[in-house]
Amino acid sequence: MQILYNFDFAQDALGYGLLIEEVFQMTEETRLEENGMNPEANGPGESQPDLTGMTALKKGDTVKGKIVKVENDQAFVDIGYKYDGIIPIREISSVHVDHAAEAVEVGQEVELKVVTIDDERERLILSKRQVDSEKAWNELQSKLESGEIIEAVVTEVVKGGLVVNVGTRGFIPASMVERHYVEDFSDYKGRTLRLRVKELDREKNKVILSQKDVLDEEYEARKQEILSGLQVGQVLEGTVQRLTPFGVFVDIGGIDGLVHISELAWHHVEKASEVVKEGDKVQVKVLKVDPQAERISLSIKATQEGPWEKAEKEFRVGSVVDGVVKRLVSFGAFVEIAPGVEGLVHISQIAHRHIGTPHEVLKEGQEVKVKILDFNASEKRVSLSIKETEDAPAPKAERQRHDKSIDNENISAGNQGLSLTLGERFGDKLSKLK
Repeated sequence: MQILYNFDFAQDALGYGLLIEEVFQMTEETRLEENGMNPEANGPGESQPDLTGMTALKKGDTVKGKIVKVENDQAFVDIGYKYDGIIPIREISSVHVDHAAEAVEVGQEVELKVVTIDDERERLILSKRQVDSEKAWNELQSKLESGEIIEAVVTEVVKGGLVVNVGTRGFIPASMVERHYVEDFSDYKGRTLRLRVKELDREKNKVILSQKDVLDEEYEARKQEILSGLQVGQVLEGTVQRLTPFGVFVDIGGIDGLVHISELAWHHVEKASEVVKEGDKVQVKVLKVDPQAERISLSIKATQEGPWEKAEKEFRVGSVVDGVVKRLVSFGAFVEIAPGVEGLVHISQIAHRHIGTPHEVLKEGQEVKVKILDFNASEKRVSLSIKETEDAPAPKAERQRHDKSIDNENISAGNQGLSLTLGERFGDKLSKLK
């Protein structure tokens, strides 16, 4: 009887154990089904996916993955989940991109945020932009406080400035791009700029950056060093930076000096653009340095052979040359005989006849032949004559004396004839009156 009892107890214990194991298995299956995993989906005999360690995803989770495929408007990423996630193009970058490949590439490791998840439809939407933006705001705030310089690539040229990608959309106003005015920014796209954070407003999603601040600081740092090293008479190579109505600014190694319009060339210049253009490499001579006012006066023409030196080799006293009347004054006319070389034709040397003013004979712009009477290159003075290039007319005084002598002879002869006639006529009568 005792033995029978023990057998029944063992049998009951075995039944209870099987029941507990079955309940555990059902519970596990239920858990997997709730997570969208069907252990029978692969069919009998097929290998089951390894779900060890896989956790459920929910909206807002941050995950890491690898880009496995890139299409025009989206990218597919493997995050170790049961199906790949999708990054729509709008969620790839904080700045506008036309194609997903502009921002990501196959094999790239990325950190993402879960935007939506639908296991029934196996649709997992992820965002790279949100993660990048979150990190960027924290980094930008730190760099704003420290003043650290950052580098960024220009992604767009828009009205009023440039757009760069700094993890979020950053904007550089046109006035903060360069130290000088830039009219056209079309060639800035793709350039890497060194920037400083000027203003942050997370609520308005506003990031203002400046390259000009960086350039200004570097300019100021170099200015005093360069100024202290400059000497009057020094000849340097520079680059034309800006053209103005009064001259051009030339960069001579990190600091700008002014070449006044009168120092651009030996001949008269109306506009600086007649001689140079932005970007030209030029030789300049230092005329004046004012460290206190931080001004440098330069000359381009002083590095070139002057027109008077050239003219001295070319012209000789007594030679006849072509010239152009440049100015008329009360005492004569200034005639240009070579670029930058003008000589004076005194009013007495303009014509053989007497003239009251040069305007009676000449006009500005008129081409004339002149004879060089005197040439003094050191004093930049030339005496010229127009009348000595022309044949002198017959002297008027001689013609008048000649004509007068003929008239006098006739008058004398006439008078003589008249005198004889009166004597003869009245001679007898006069003698009777005695």
